[in-house]
Amino acid sequence: MSLYNFKKIAVVPTAKDFIDIILSKTQRKTPTVVHKQYKITRIRNFYTRKVKFSQQSFHDRLTQILTEFPKLDEVHPFYADLMNVLYDKDHYKLALGQLNTARHLIDNVAKDYVRLLKYGDSLYRCKQLKRAALGRMATIMKRQGSNLAYLEQVRQHLARLPSIDPYTRTIIICGFPNVGKSSFINKITRADVEVQPYAFTTKSLYVGHTDFKYLRWQVIDTPGILDHPLEDRNVIEMQAITALAHLRSCILYFMDLSEQCGHNLEEQVKLFESIKPLFSNKPLIVVANKTDIVTLNELPKEKREILKVFEDDPDLPVIEMSTVSDHGVMEVKTEACEKLLSFRVDQKMRTKKVDGILNRLHVALPKPRDNKERPPVIPPNILAKKQKLAEKQKRKLERDIEVEMGDDYVLDLKKSYADIPEEERWDVIPEFWEGHNIADYIDPEIFAKLEELEKEEEIRESTGMYVVPKIELDQTMKEIRELALQIRHKKVILKDEARVNKQNKKPVMPRTAGAKVKDRLVSKLRKDMENLGVDMSNTKSAHFTKTKQTSRVMGTPAKKFRMDVSKETQEKMRNKLRAIVKPSRNDMGVKDVVMKKKLARIAHRAIAKKVTKYGLKGEADRFIGTKMPKHLYSGKRGSGKTDRR
Repeated sequence: MSLYNFKKIAVVPTAKDFIDIILSKTQRKTPTVVHKQYKITRIRNFYTRKVKFSQQSFHDRLTQILTEFPKLDEVHPFYADLMNVLYDKDHYKLALGQLNTARHLIDNVAKDYVRLLKYGDSLYRCKQLKRAALGRMATIMKRQGSNLAYLEQVRQHLARLPSIDPYTRTIIICGFPNVGKSSFINKITRADVEVQPYAFTTKSLYVGHTDFKYLRWQVIDTPGILDHPLEDRNVIEMQAITALAHLRSCILYFMDLSEQCGHNLEEQVKLFESIKPLFSNKPLIVVANKTDIVTLNELPKEKREILKVFEDDPDLPVIEMSTVSDHGVMEVKTEACEKLLSFRVDQKMRTKKVDGILNRLHVALPKPRDNKERPPVIPPNILAKKQKLAEKQKRKLERDIEVEMGDDYVLDLKKSYADIPEEERWDVIPEFWEGHNIADYIDPEIFAKLEELEKEEEIRESTGMYVVPKIELDQTMKEIRELALQIRHKKVILKDEARVNKQNKKPVMPRTAGAKVKDRLVSKLRKDMENLGVDMSNTKSAHFTKTKQTSRVMGTPAKKFRMDVSKETQEKMRNKLRAIVKPSRNDMGVKDVVMKKKLARIAHRAIAKKVTKYGLKGEADRFIGTKMPKHLYSGKRGSGKTDRR
């Protein structure tokens, strides 16, 4: 197994919590009540189920712990040695082995007590056997308290380990403490490793990632190593030794030329010689750091002689670098990546798989046509552009100006506004006006458009487009205009009067009142009609001013009816009129008075029954009875029916 995700390991509970969890789960998931009418077979099954459920719960939880923790024989040797350094693999294996033994003991206890429960002859015996079984299981788990606590500590430490892929492209940084390893990894990756001016700031492995040639690279920062025998190294140093020994990577050995780390060059070379066996079959680069203080050429002859060991070896490049001034940082990264890529290609070429791939590859070499040389040609205009770029001095950045001026520096962005004249460049312009961004309303071509509009206007004025011709009106047109003006004035006056009348809302005069005003007389009506040729001689006794009221009976005028008809006849007619009127709903349907009273009593009793018994408001209120009342259709729960809890 190449990778192992230690962060997914579940939390290991303490012995007390372990027992509480399992017993609580047993109580919740199994039946809890034994009734007196149960047969003995049912009672045995009741308690057997509890014992088996508890045993299965213990077994599943312990199995989860044993499978989630990594087995040192199956993981990569790097992880195995790292865990041995941090936790002691013997103690770790012992804790897992004891948990495995506890799991078998719990299984055997449950098996024995299930066998005894088959012969339980009473409720009391079965209950005591169940208590004894659960008690023995809990006792076994109590004895595993120290192992569970130790494994929880191991889990917490494992979760803090970085995710290192042992098979990917890796660069390992090693050397004495405080030589600039963490500063370098912070420069080339997004890792944020703590950097302090004292030794052993980095106490564990840190991993960063960088990109080179569209590939992802893993950079590991190791703790500082001191020059003493392997058995005397502490846990912090052994992590670095483990990484150097097991990871296939490119090694960067850092040296401090200024000797500010507290170790001179002789000690640094001795450390390199002592750990050199760990670098076998790995590409190696020596990095001379802190050249901003002293460079290789500035070293005295005695110290330069010490470094002659590296210079004599052609396969061991020495690269100068400074993490303060960034000099040589990218060169070190590029050289390390290139060297590791070529090394990995060489390693793959030595395997048997390469032969099968090479047999399928054919490299075609073009033959010369006419024995003429055709060297690559660069166009002259491209060469001229390149020359101009080379001659052009590098533009000074604001950062450089800030470093030069120090505290006197003030950021001024308006000096680079090339499109604005210099005298207008520093004018104060509000960026926002009444909640709107002014820049959204600025047209860069507004002056050009304004000039075009002005030219168009000049052309129009010169051609006489805006000159109004003088029109002489004759007499008829003048009269028409004056009349139209009077009509408009009259319309306005009428509108104003209508509006005033509408607002005042004067009362409307009745027609009868208006008749007197208009002189609507009978004599005038006769005279007018006679003038028209109508014979009005028979209308002397006619009453034109009084309207005739029609009676309800056969359309006879009421006054005439009262005059000609006797009082008895009038009374009979009134009775007939009363009979015509529609009777009330209560009096309809039943003609017998006795039966009508009886039905009223029955209806009253029915309504009273609805109101008192069913709680209804009246005869029109609906009543829907309960189809399945719960208290009649729900019984007592049987064994095994409490899962919903």
